[in-house]
Amino acid sequence: MSARSDKNRITIFDTTMRDGEQSPGASMNLDEKLRIAEVLEGMGVDVIEAGFPIASDGDFEAVNEIAKVVKNSTVCGLARATKIDINRCADALKPAKRSRIHTFIATSPIHMKHKLQMEPEDVLAQVTESVTHARSFVDDVEWSAEDATRSEHDFLCRCVEAAIKAGAGTVNIPDTVGYTVPQEFIELINMLRDRVPNIDKAVISVHCHNDLGLGVANSLAAVGAGARQVECTINGLGERAGNASLEEVVMALRTRNDAMPYTTGIKTEDIMKASRLVSGVTGFAVQPNKAIVGANAFAHEAGIHQDGMLKHSGTYEIMTPESVGLTESKLVLGKHSGRHAFIEKLRDLGYDLGDNAAQIAFKRFKDLADLKKDVFDEDIIALVDDEVVRTNDRIRVVELEVLCGTKHQPPKAELELEIDGEVKSCKGSGDGPVDAAFNCIQELFPHKARLQLYQVHAVTGGTDAQAEVTVRLEEDGRTVNGRGADTDTMVASVKAYVNALNKLLVKRQKTAPEALSA
Repeated sequence: MSARSDKNRITIFDTTMRDGEQSPGASMNLDEKLRIAEVLEGMGVDVIEAGFPIASDGDFEAVNEIAKVVKNSTVCGLARATKIDINRCADALKPAKRSRIHTFIATSPIHMKHKLQMEPEDVLAQVTESVTHARSFVDDVEWSAEDATRSEHDFLCRCVEAAIKAGAGTVNIPDTVGYTVPQEFIELINMLRDRVPNIDKAVISVHCHNDLGLGVANSLAAVGAGARQVECTINGLGERAGNASLEEVVMALRTRNDAMPYTTGIKTEDIMKASRLVSGVTGFAVQPNKAIVGANAFAHEAGIHQDGMLKHSGTYEIMTPESVGLTESKLVLGKHSGRHAFIEKLRDLGYDLGDNAAQIAFKRFKDLADLKKDVFDEDIIALVDDEVVRTNDRIRVVELEVLCGTKHQPPKAELELEIDGEVKSCKGSGDGPVDAAFNCIQELFPHKARLQLYQVHAVTGGTDAQAEVTVRLEEDGRTVNGRGADTDTMVASVKAYVNALNKLLVKRQKTAPEALSA
């Protein structure tokens, strides 16, 4: 039975690569987006919003390439309510087996007056014009009322009715600024279902931001009121406080099916794989207490909790770790572990690497095993993200040597980088070893980016643990996060800074047009 014919089937619309990439610090290159699209399709996401084609040549290429490789999911591109945006979106989506144009315009008084500087009647006319134009390219058109939850009801109803009449098969009601609360959202969806005469001709979608921490709650409330598509992101990634989290929406529906008798097509066992991939690609670490995918989500420390868990897991676990892709490993890896055991471990962790990538990862693992007695799952995840995910970086770390301590002042660093295939080296000094190494990077690859964040944490316990470093750079209003891992904190620091620079090079090519959010 199709999602549209099953009245209790919820369409999952993932916008990690569009709205998620708008999150300050996030940036994805083409290979990274293709890898994420593959995982999203594999886990059963119905609609993949691959990007905003008008934003840059890089965004256009990403949507176009994803449209070529995705076969089961619908590939969607975002477009403002203008012909130039819609034309660009249609061109990018041409190779797709299933394609959707998602066009939007703001409908709230504050947005129309101060951002669009348009009268309501002109906005209404543009709704009809934009949806009609999009329908001339594809059968599947989604229309969004940006800032719907702060829109006047009469005007919102007129716009929704016009969009459906013009051919929109999905109408999205976004809580763009995360302003509404669940009961208000229920009333809003009920109002639209009661007052829009042709509402039965379209699927109602919701897109909730998390500014008040209510993104998931509002999405589920809307589902209960009749919405049948939820727009969300992996790890809740997105602008400001993020979007409704895909994994939380899906697992809430699965776990509390008694209260919310709805289904999705998501293979929940792939949730951890998707979460790890998005975290590694974007450089956004998942907070330990994050629902579903946080490191502590299935951890129990309080004595009374541990006692209950030992007697019956249901005392404190409402879902199993295995249901989201966390499995207890029976393989303990060390320096004598072979390639076959390592590949099995990668599969257990949700990585399905090609031969070349697997060989690179195995060599890195053997190097790591020479330095550590025990190699934990977290170590393998860090090395795969650090060494394998970043295959097309323009800047690479070749060699680093640092001299520091009480007898060596000021600290000195010698660094070799490969930049666009050419190896360059320099010697530098600084207030500390990190400063010395970062000064070398600045000399070898001059840039104006400012260091906003430098953060170090241990991947695992023990003095031989890998350090994982996060670096945030800002340039002309653009921010990027970089991450690096190594048993040597200084090497991890340089890797993180270089990773951030590579992401900045990608982000320099992206231009965020006005009125981007939906």
